Amino acid sequence: MVESMSIKKIFFGTVGFILLGLGAVGTAIPVLPTTPFVLAAAACFSISSEIMNTWLRHSRIFGPFIENYRTKQGISKWHKVGSIIFLWAGLIISMCITQKKWLYIMLIIVGVCVTIHLLLIKTKTE
Repeated sequence: MVESMSIKKIFFGTVGFILLGLGAVGTAIPVLPTTPFVLAAAACFSISSEIMNTWLRHSRIFGPFIENYRTKQGISKWHKVGSIIFLWAGLIISMCITQKKWLYIMLIIVGVCVTIHLLLIKTKTE
């Protein structure tokens, strides 16, 4: 019983770190969404490590994502606007670097879908 619990904690802890890493990369790469990875990492840490769970929930960078999701407050208007601007700036830079028509289409589809998703998220009242 003790061994299976430690294996479970190691598994979820490892997955949590991988997901958190992907979320961190997503802060710089527009087509990789940050919030779902951070929320999934928080779920993994809640199973594997109370210390990591507490650290993540109180993190200056990722904590607000988790708290806004947990309380269903949504995100601020400025966060939405900034995210959409950053998203499209990154997509346009990617298009200019690659110059492949099939990639243009894929990036535009991703951009439109992420923009719609952001616009549909509840706007947090300040």
